[in-house]
Amino acid sequence: MTSQLIPIELVFNPNWWYETAGISFDQAFYMDPATRIRDDVTMRRVLWQRYRDLGLGEEGPQPRPVIGSLHVAGGFVIPALLGSQIRFAADAAPQPLPHAISAAEIDAIKKPDWRNLWPMRELLAQMDDLQAEYGYVLGDLNTDGVLNAAYHFYGQDLFADFYLAPERVRRFLDIIGELIVDVALAVRARTGSCSISVNRMVERVDPRMFYHANCSVQMISPTSYRQLHLPVEQAMARRIQPFGIHHCGANLHKVADAYAELHPVMVDVGWGSDVRAVAAALPETFLNLRLSPIRMLRCTPQEIKLDTEMLLQAAGAPERCGICCINMDYGTPDDNIFAMFEVVDGYRRAGG
Repeated sequence: MTSQLIPIELVFNPNWWYETAGISFDQAFYMDPATRIRDDVTMRRVLWQRYRDLGLGEEGPQPRPVIGSLHVAGGFVIPALLGSQIRFAADAAPQPLPHAISAAEIDAIKKPDWRNLWPMRELLAQMDDLQAEYGYVLGDLNTDGVLNAAYHFYGQDLFADFYLAPERVRRFLDIIGELIVDVALAVRARTGSCSISVNRMVERVDPRMFYHANCSVQMISPTSYRQLHLPVEQAMARRIQPFGIHHCGANLHKVADAYAELHPVMVDVGWGSDVRAVAAALPETFLNLRLSPIRMLRCTPQEIKLDTEMLLQAAGAPERCGICCINMDYGTPDDNIFAMFEVVDGYRRAGG
């Protein structure tokens, strides 16, 4: 667990960085070492200049050998390895393009030779070069989640086949799960982390944690999750520990009992979830309480204070909670961010 009471993490949307700091999120941001290192310096400097009173950023940041950004998410690696084309944009996260394949192709698919495919082939070579130049490598890659990745290739038939062809779905999810863990283990062996790029709170709780992105779990029933998805994650968790779960959906309380079987070190509590029920179902898990980036953009500072207070009161155990707001858009008022910090600072001063 983190040594700080109620740690806070903020992640800004690429459009915020584009408009605020002039950073472009084209392919070079992710794949060109010189661009990646330069932009990492800029990001740390901008955070310091704007939010140093909140403990963010660095004064006078120096170049460091990052293989993946520690300040934005960009889960394109796994879909790319499976054959999806990736669309990059200056002011948006990389987007895997839909690449629906037939049932026969799904049945025939095998785990790819990922070390010899773009982008991992290039990134592994870059790790070697950075290691030789700097003596170490840091950062990691967003390895996304099994259901998220499957949807790019399966399309909407994925959800029907949870009922019509469960063996096909399970086999496909197993292959993706194995691929995700393969990549995560390889990156962690070089940098010491594998999921900070999924959620920066990982660095506060345990930098070695593997954080599985379950964004799409809100699209299936709790029964379907338990029958077909949970066994895949159990197999993943046997290979990589500590294990945590990113759940940005508003229904975490519906699957929290099943998540408990994975013994997660940390779980994201998506805005709108029943925090009190989640806390009861996961009494030993660090709860990363997520504020709504939409409300952060549109609401008043007083409303954000009430949102933050509501989450912390419902969680009931500030010593095992963190607060975050992820993917905040350009135009999000700084006053709202300061309002969130003000509430947390009050809890810290009171000692919980």
